[in-house]
Amino acid sequence: MPQPNINMLRLLFVLLLSSFCYSQTSLENAEAFIAKKEYVKAQNEMTVFLESNPNDLEAIELLGEAYGYQKKWDAAIEQFQILKQKRPENADYHYKYGGALGMKALSISKLKALAIIGDVKESFTKAAQLDPNHIEARWALVELYVSLPGIIGGSTDKALRYANELQNLSKVDGYLAKGYVYEYDDEPELAEKYYRLAIKVGGSVTCYEKLSKFYEAQHQPEKAIGNLEEAQEKHQRNAMHYQIGKVCADYNIQLDKGEKCIKAYLANHSAQDGVPKAWAYYRLAQINKHRGNKSEALKYINLALDELPDIETFMKEKIVILGL
Repeated sequence: MPQPNINMLRLLFVLLLSSFCYSQTSLENAEAFIAKKEYVKAQNEMTVFLESNPNDLEAIELLGEAYGYQKKWDAAIEQFQILKQKRPENADYHYKYGGALGMKALSISKLKALAIIGDVKESFTKAAQLDPNHIEARWALVELYVSLPGIIGGSTDKALRYANELQNLSKVDGYLAKGYVYEYDDEPELAEKYYRLAIKVGGSVTCYEKLSKFYEAQHQPEKAIGNLEEAQEKHQRNAMHYQIGKVCADYNIQLDKGEKCIKAYLANHSAQDGVPKAWAYYRLAQINKHRGNKSEALKYINLALDELPDIETFMKEKIVILGL
């Protein structure tokens, strides 16, 4: 019996290892590009990779995500459709396909969107059926059934059904979903009840933000400020200082508190806070405008414009201040 060629085996092993390393490197590069919001680079990396690895599901998924982040919905839909056809039992693929379809529906005319809403609903429903623990698919169904008019399939009852399923998986998500449904359905007392339950059970920054935005939408700024102060005391997030100051400035209330919070935000500002310093200057300009202090208001609106000169809101505010 002939003996195997050791050198040939070594060569094959090296080739296989090199191919594996190349695959891993390309996929890792694409993930890194997406994390850095360099979506075109991720797209190019995966496009080249898929030319020689057309059946790599992870690469197809990354390409779909790169397209999605660029709002190239048709291209994203195409990639996620390939995935769900190759792995019809995978809930995530159905969810991502439905998500890309849904985003396309939001970007086209209402008449054209009607033609694809059924497919969006079907994809999210399939994802929920395939994975009884799929929280994101259930959230998508809650939002879909709430936002659609009844004549084309919207239903508060169905939205609440999925909110109940969410509550069985995660009490916080369930309470937030119910708060969302009741807020949309113009039942503010029930909405407030469930948002407060979410804070009681979870108490995350997101929970507090949902309730604060609800209070603002209900034109209850005092409650919004109280809720944000509670959140700041618990989480010690600098961003909360800005949110408190924003409400004070927008509603012309508790101006001393608003000024103190905005100045604290500026003093402790970092990139992680999310809101650029220019917007904090704008809030200080608003506060001083409310006080009738033209010189201070002009000082701060000019600082805002120095940082972000193309923001129309700042330009309009300066015109108002100059008119004082």
